[in-house]
Parts: sequence; C-alpha cells; structure tokens
Amino acid sequence: MKRQLVERELTPEGPRRSGQAGGARPRRTVTVNLGESPLAWLHARGHLSERLLDAGEKLRADYENAQLSASVTMRWDPVRVKSTGPRGLSPSERQVAARQRFDGAIKAAGKGLDDILWRVVCAGEALPEAEKTLGWPTRSGKLVLKIALERVAEYYRIG
Repeated sequence: MKRQLVERELTPEGPRRSGQAGGARPRRTVTVNLGESPLAWLHARGHLSERLLDAGEKLRADYENAQLSASVTMRWDPVRVKSTGPRGLSPSERQVAARQRFDGAIKAAGKGLDDILWRVVCAGEALPEAEKTLGWPTRSGKLVLKIALERVAEYYRIG
C-alpha cells in the first residue's frame, strides 16, 4: 500500500481531521498513514499475531475478488471468453469461488462477530469508529475482532 502521511491533532475524542473547527492552538499532533489498513495498524503495534493478520488479509482478498463492494459506475472491463486463470477457472467462476469462501468465513466467525469483522477488515473502518457505530464500549472491539479472526483463521486453515 502507498504511504499517505497526514498530521492530525489529538483531542479527547481522538485525532481531529484537518479543517474541523477547534480550539485556538493544537496541543499535540500525530502522523497518520491513511494508506495503512486497520489490521496492519493493529499488527504493527503488537495487538494482532501474524496468523490473525493473515486471516484478515485472506478474508479481505476474497471480499475484493468476489467484487462485493459497491460499484459507483458501470464496469467497462473487456469480456474474456478464453480461460487463463488458475486451475482453468473463468473470471466469473473465480468470482463465485471467492464469494463462497467469503460467505463461509463470515459464517464461521459467527453471528454477532461478523459485523465488526466486516467493518474493520473489509470496509477498512478504524476500530474506534466501528465500536462507536455499533454502540459498543470503548476498547471492546479489539477483543471481539480477535475472536472473529481466530475463527476465520480456523476456517482458512491458517496455522
């Protein structure tokens, strides 16, 4: 991922985005890499093991390969008739296979854990934002995310 470093002011509510109204002088600032995923951030600071990071990245890859994210416009990709993919699968078949793996991994995570998993891993939402959106207590999301990623790692057979 490409590094996108920006300075953010630290406030009691968390980092303040530039352009937001605020006090007269910034107290402290922090450099934030906007190109870093929330999972990579947690792993870099020792909050996630390599196994859990790999499970999350595999889930995100299946999400993207299944093309589950919202599209803003029509796709103008050329249609290919001849198969060039792994194991002789057509692009459509690879997309369906990724969708099946993604659905299986989300199901393996379990009800109640899939929401934080999707928000942080697939949507790239920061953990504090996901906790706030879901109405969870501060710092509870990390524990729940770890449990969900453990189950996903088991599903993908990541040792």
